[in-house]
Amino acid sequence: MDIGLVLQTDPPARLLIDRMKRAEAAGFTHGWTFDSVVLWQEPFVIYSRILAETERLVVGPMVTNPATRTWEVTASLFATLNDMYGNRTVCGIGRGDSAQRVAGRRPATLERLGEAIHAIRDLAEGRTVEVDGTEMHIPWVKEGSRLPVWMGAYGPKALHLTGQAADGFILQLADPYLTEWMVKAVRDAAAEAGRDPASVKVCVAAPAYVTEDDSPESLAHAREQCRWFGGMVGNHVADLVSRYGEHSSMVPEELTAYIKDRHGYDYSHHGRAGNPDTAFVPDEIVDRFCLIGTPERQLAKLEELRALGVDQFAVYAMHDAIESTIDAYGKSVIPALS
Repeated sequence: MDIGLVLQTDPPARLLIDRMKRAEAAGFTHGWTFDSVVLWQEPFVIYSRILAETERLVVGPMVTNPATRTWEVTASLFATLNDMYGNRTVCGIGRGDSAQRVAGRRPATLERLGEAIHAIRDLAEGRTVEVDGTEMHIPWVKEGSRLPVWMGAYGPKALHLTGQAADGFILQLADPYLTEWMVKAVRDAAAEAGRDPASVKVCVAAPAYVTEDDSPESLAHAREQCRWFGGMVGNHVADLVSRYGEHSSMVPEELTAYIKDRHGYDYSHHGRAGNPDTAFVPDEIVDRFCLIGTPERQLAKLEELRALGVDQFAVYAMHDAIESTIDAYGKSVIPALS
């Protein structure tokens, strides 16, 4: 199982670059960032510096969207980085939750997202594609350029599209039951589309907070540092509930039930510890959705996820122990997984 690190592009960028270097030295394989350019700094500028100062790390957004940049711009950004540093990028993509909403726009439709997946990948790999009625080709892309596109999804239609079109599936929660349910949906869709289901990579992304012991005090602090994640996931869940209903056979109750006491969401606190809009998230959800506790506890859950077909676990490190978590994974988790 690969281990990735997910950070927000908060200034100063130098600190993020240094943390990505620290992660590579600890054995992490991927360096991801959020992509919401009103809330945080432009990630593609920072990717160039990360790639220049690392040797193997693969970088990309978790996740970009079809609307912030035109598709040829997104493809050209990735193709440029690949030309400069080798094929060391991956395009995580979704409908555009925070990036679109903070700009007063709606997230993209799944139809638009599916078109973007094909267009961005084809353009970045040097193929000709039609974009909004115009045929496009980036002539300077070298033969052999590769851009895997991994899609973030929760709902049945999005999971189906992932299996049909994407090279990988990004699931932003680490609950084993939901992971099994969603991975099956993606792989069933891939088989239906005539693809090899095993060819679709699976990345589970969630906060991990490593504690020194399992004392109630340590676990309580870790939960408070990661409670924001249940609120972020809750935005997507609220969309699913509005679309499919509160008790739908299309979406598991294990995913939707916890948002019943949710009351709005302020994106100025998005993805941050101490988010006041996440008080409704119970400890049970934090424990299910995140990795909390000692390295031994985290390894047990990672082994469970790996047995469900997860190829990568990406550590959301938006808490007060970023560097100690990187180091703990490098010392105790990554070697054990290997």
